[in-house]
Amino acid sequence: MKKTRFLSLALTGTLCVSLLAGCGGSGDGGGAAQTPDAANTSAVQENTGSAFKLGGTGPLTGDAAIYGLAAQRGAQIAVDEIKEAGGDIQFALKYEDDVNVPETAVNAYNALKEWGMQISLGSVTSQPGVSTSALAFEDRIFTMTPSGSSPDVISGKDNVYQMCFSDPNQGLASAQYITEQGLGEKVFIIWKNDDVYSTGIKEQFVKEAKTLGLEVVGDATFTTDTATDFSVQLTQAQQAGADLVFLPIYYQPASLILSQADAMGYTPTFFGVDGMDGILTMDGFDASLAEGVMLLTPFNADATDEATVNFVTKYQELYGETPNQFAADAYDCVYAYKMALEAAGCTPDMSNEELCDALIATFPTITLTGLTGDGAGITWDASGEVSKSPKGMVIENGAYVGMD
Repeated sequence: MKKTRFLSLALTGTLCVSLLAGCGGSGDGGGAAQTPDAANTSAVQENTGSAFKLGGTGPLTGDAAIYGLAAQRGAQIAVDEIKEAGGDIQFALKYEDDVNVPETAVNAYNALKEWGMQISLGSVTSQPGVSTSALAFEDRIFTMTPSGSSPDVISGKDNVYQMCFSDPNQGLASAQYITEQGLGEKVFIIWKNDDVYSTGIKEQFVKEAKTLGLEVVGDATFTTDTATDFSVQLTQAQQAGADLVFLPIYYQPASLILSQADAMGYTPTFFGVDGMDGILTMDGFDASLAEGVMLLTPFNADATDEATVNFVTKYQELYGETPNQFAADAYDCVYAYKMALEAAGCTPDMSNEELCDALIATFPTITLTGLTGDGAGITWDASGEVSKSPKGMVIENGAYVGMD
């Protein structure tokens, strides 16, 4: 297995977050509630001079705050870099806390609209994202979500785009990669049936596995209320003879699965998706249990290219932790906006409707070199789906290593 080349799968879509950003979830959460970067539930930084008003909602407090804070922080770093560099395109960034609840996200969106939001980062997680994207469509506010990965976020909305991979495309790519690399002969799936993120990935994975002749020997589900004991699911996988367990879930329940599998002496290959990002820095988790875990992700904080190193260094200096994919996707969103606004010749005195029309025409024509794309860059089609290559990673010695 070569460690110097990333997986290149030409995808039209997004690997991101559904409900819990990374894509979506319904409350797996990020552990203890976290405090937002501002003194209250909204985080805002006003640039001096004329600037585009850029707003977004996300869980800045509560169980899912790990995702919302990462997105807000990644976007803020990009805004600050652009301000420092100077130029005609500047941003005033404001985030409102939606605590990963659709109804709260609607109120947060309305607060941003009252503030004068001209362009939007949508919502960090998918269920709130479905609600706020519907409003943005009606109000003609162009939106690019860093991590709302459910197809319903962009479906039928010409002005709503994604930076993350969609849930179905994660399932498709995972089945293809497992098959092409010969990682397992018998696959068992443990998935969360009250989470659109997990459900969407699992359904597409099963379809593609059948097409490819990849044997799925069974699956087992859990819910938010039962995500504490996976002994039954792991026993089912072991009895089915599974040599690979596919985990289309977030890292919090995955950490318990790895711990409990180790305790029962069950050692299959574990293969995850972008929601696995964050497991190495999870409080209280023995990272050695993740050794050998494989996943597809759009971002590798351990990469050595200059752009990633600079971003990770700034993030660590400011926030004392390593950025996850949500931070990187939000960072890329801001620079994508900068590129598109420049290409369209937009100015901050334009209305949100005028900006919306200009960005709809422009985004399918640009290619962004971002933190979450490979050398081919990041592009979009008119549906709002992103096309970029996910990276195949394996955890070795407590770090993500690119694999062939």
